[in-house]
Amino acid sequence: MKLKLIALSLILFSSVVTNAQVTRWQQAMSCEMDIDMDVETHKFTGTQELVYSNNSPDDLDQVFYYLFFNAFQPGSMMDVRSRTIEDPDSRVGDRISQLEESQQGYQNITSLKMDGADVDFKVVGTILEVNLPKTLKSGKKATFEMVFDAQVPLQIRRSGRQNTEGVRYSMTQWFPKMCEYDCMGWHAVPYVGREFHGVWGDYMVNITIDSEFVIGATGVLQNPNDIGHGYTLQDKDHPKDSKLTWKFKAENVIDFAWAADADFVHETAQVENGPLIHFIHQDDEEINENWNELKEYSVKAMEFFSENYGEYPYPQYTIIQGGDGGMEYPMITLITGKRSLGSLVGVTAHEMAHSWFQGLLATNESLYEWMDEGFTTFASGECMTHLFGDDGTPNNFRSLQGYIRLANSGAEEPMSTHADHYATNYAYGSAAYSKGSVFLNQLSYIVGEENFRAGMIEYFNTWAFHHPNPNDFIRIFEKNSNMELDWYLQHFVNSTRKIDYGISEIKGSGNSTTLSIERFDLMPMPLDVVITKKDGTVHMHNIPMVIMRGEKSPEEGYDSWTVDRDWAWTDPVYSLSLDIPVSDIAKIEIDNSSRLADVNPSNNSVDLEDGTQFIYKYDRIED
Repeated sequence: MKLKLIALSLILFSSVVTNAQVTRWQQAMSCEMDIDMDVETHKFTGTQELVYSNNSPDDLDQVFYYLFFNAFQPGSMMDVRSRTIEDPDSRVGDRISQLEESQQGYQNITSLKMDGADVDFKVVGTILEVNLPKTLKSGKKATFEMVFDAQVPLQIRRSGRQNTEGVRYSMTQWFPKMCEYDCMGWHAVPYVGREFHGVWGDYMVNITIDSEFVIGATGVLQNPNDIGHGYTLQDKDHPKDSKLTWKFKAENVIDFAWAADADFVHETAQVENGPLIHFIHQDDEEINENWNELKEYSVKAMEFFSENYGEYPYPQYTIIQGGDGGMEYPMITLITGKRSLGSLVGVTAHEMAHSWFQGLLATNESLYEWMDEGFTTFASGECMTHLFGDDGTPNNFRSLQGYIRLANSGAEEPMSTHADHYATNYAYGSAAYSKGSVFLNQLSYIVGEENFRAGMIEYFNTWAFHHPNPNDFIRIFEKNSNMELDWYLQHFVNSTRKIDYGISEIKGSGNSTTLSIERFDLMPMPLDVVITKKDGTVHMHNIPMVIMRGEKSPEEGYDSWTVDRDWAWTDPVYSLSLDIPVSDIAKIEIDNSSRLADVNPSNNSVDLEDGTQFIYKYDRIED
């Protein structure tokens, strides 16, 4: 495991990252922080030394930091957005506007230097704008030294103190954090409660807090023998009213999070040939039993994701009771803990899956939130089926139904919309989670299951630690399947065009049958037309599109597989000829796998009785 991380560091901190398929530079940093927490006032002081490597081809005259806690003040952008959006998040609502001064969050920067020289800076809400005293040249490094203090806000969204279950500190998005600069420039996006982007780096964080508190954090605890609290076999008796310093080290991560409570207990479970999983939760009879059972499920989930989506490279993963639901960070997640076992496993599987799509691939979630939330939803759904068994419901069924409701609601916006700028939370959530999951599931329909599985592993192996974008993703599958797939991104991601096909006519004549298949809406798709004969045999007719320049390989489960002529997207009707008497046909279906996101599936299948010359015609009449 250590060799694996060293290898990643060598790749990450070079000015140009190159392998067989990737040439893309990445900014990098190392960050050391010392934090001293006052649990009576909920304030802390901190120092930060950040060595920033400008691996870009550009000279930089500015840098930017996030000051997340400033969002939790009346009149902040998060506050105003929550009070003016049509459907506010119930966890936020107007709560920020009602915070008393002692309940608010803030981050004050008292000193900032670059290579020993004072810098000019300005606080603009949740962003610190920094004008450099000298240009940071391409290929050079600079050391930024900061002194700051902060007040932890009352728990409202993701971060804060005293959540609904009484956890004292959920310390996520909590420190002055360098914004990302990449091939698209700076991403100094004001924090209004959605997604984020981050610089790859190494963290060494020393947290000093009252000795009765137990901490879980990103990274590996460096001084367990000094701490006790279940981190070492040798328990420690600490003097009352004393403080302890917890030292955590994390390599090659995009963020650092932690949580603390005086009632926490700490347990572990080892993944064979994998990470040690830490479980930190309140010692509460109501939750202890389910958290104890969670260990086995978490180990199996980690094994499932590593096998199907790429090997988890870090030495540990930590699951902590905290936060306001479930939220992922590198090597760690915070989840509310008073849940049924099924809910507890479900939220853990979802947040753990984020370790791949947010923690390791780390797309810019503000721009491509569906590549994290949607892919995570898809993967965690598969994991839950693996853990609890297949009940016959397609893995993507809930996401598909959610997307269809969105598509037919009139509220849909393109998935290319910036995460902060959706008109409604409903449109954001359904697009990011449901439609993003459908995007993956439907991709397997287009390229075939075998190519899809190989593509997901290749995507991870190629783009882990590189912030991939949608084109990076789809190019993996183009190369893997020998198809053109840019049309899929254009229609399904960059527009709200819908898929709606139907069997409009069936004619039987002697030993043959002719189907008329009609496209009723604007998005073109290849089609799988499945013919079930009365003798029980099942025959696939795959109809590729001209613009694909290829077709998927045969999938299992069919007695025959026929690739028919390509369908031009300009043609609204397609005629399919079958060398089967209509009297031999029991059923005709468009997509029997439930992977095609057809918004009106009512006309996608026909059950047939004994045929006649003309036995079926579908007339589409709108209400």
